[in-house]
Amino acid sequence: MIKIVLDCFGGDHSPEANVDGGLAALAAIPDLHLILSGDESALRKLLEGKQYDASRLELLHAPQVIGCDERPTDVIRLKRESSMVKAIRLLRDDDSVAAMVSTGSTGALVAAALTRIGRLRGVIRPAFCPILPTMNGGIVGVCDSGANVEVTPEHLRQFAIMASLYMENVYGGSKPRIALLNVGKEAEKGDELRQNAYKLLSETVELNFVGNMESRDLLSGNYDVVVCDGFSGNVLIKATEGTAMELLKKLKKDIYSSWIYKLGAAIMAKMFKQEKDFFNYQNYGGSVLLGTSKVVVKGHGSSKAVAVQKCIEQAYRMQVSDLNAKTEVIICKYEHYED
Repeated sequence: MIKIVLDCFGGDHSPEANVDGGLAALAAIPDLHLILSGDESALRKLLEGKQYDASRLELLHAPQVIGCDERPTDVIRLKRESSMVKAIRLLRDDDSVAAMVSTGSTGALVAAALTRIGRLRGVIRPAFCPILPTMNGGIVGVCDSGANVEVTPEHLRQFAIMASLYMENVYGGSKPRIALLNVGKEAEKGDELRQNAYKLLSETVELNFVGNMESRDLLSGNYDVVVCDGFSGNVLIKATEGTAMELLKKLKKDIYSSWIYKLGAAIMAKMFKQEKDFFNYQNYGGSVLLGTSKVVVKGHGSSKAVAVQKCIEQAYRMQVSDLNAKTEVIICKYEHYED
C-alpha cells in the first residue's frame, strides 16, 4: 500500500477540488492509501454522501490555512497547525508515508520541504520539473522551472540527471533526449554558464544530450527534457502557456464574429474540444520537486479535481518506480558523496 498525504487547503478551489481529486485517485489506484490534511470538520462535510473505501482514507486535522501573501519563513514558523506544514511534518516523521501533494503556496512548500524533508544524498539543489504537451502527441519536461534562479553548470547537470530519470521511470521514455535552453543551437552559443554546462552535459555518459534548444522549439516534440535555470524556465513555461491561452481566446472571438465561422465551428466542434483539452494544463498534473528525500508534487494554484488526481498519480508512479534511489546512485557518482 502506497501512502500519500494531500494538502486539502491549498489552491484556489480548495478544499472541494482537492477532496474530489483525491477520491478520484483513490478509486483509480487500488493500492493507494490517502491522508487528507486540513480542518477535519470541513473535510467530513465534503465526504458526506460520497462513495469511497474508508479503509484506505484517513484525516489529519489541521485547522490553520496559509494565505497566498504570507512569507514562506513565517508559514513554517507560525502556521504549524496548517494543512501544508502538518502534511510535511507527517511526511518527515512517518516512514510509511511515501509522498505529499499540495496546490498551495509554492514558496512555502519549497521552504518547508527543504528544511523539514531535506535533499537526496549528493543533491545540491532540488528543482521543479513540470510537464507540457508537444505537437507530436508526446510530452516535454522543463527543469528547473522556478526553484533556483541562480545556478552553476554543476546544478544544471544535476537537473538533467534528475529530470532524465524522472521521464524515463515515471513516463516510460527510453533514453530521454536532453536539451539545454540557450539563445542558439550551436555549441558555442550563450554565456559562460551555458557554454560550461554544455561541456558537462556532453561528458555525462548517462545522459542522451542532444545539444542546445531555442525557446521556440519547446513544443516541437524533438526534446524530452529541457534543462535551464529556474528564472529562464519559469519565463519559458508561462510565456508558452500564455501564448496558447491567448490564441484560443482569439480563435473563439473570431468564430463568434461571423455566422459562417459559427457554422464551420459547429461542424468541427469535436476537433476544437480536442485542441482545448490538449492545451489544458489541468490534464498534465503538477510540477514535481526533484531531489528531495521524499516525493513532493506541487500542483498549480488553480488546479481543479482532475489536476489534483493527476498530481497524486504522478506521486504514486514516482514512488513505485523507486525513482529517488535510482537518482541517488547517479548523482553521487558525479558528486563523490560520502556518508
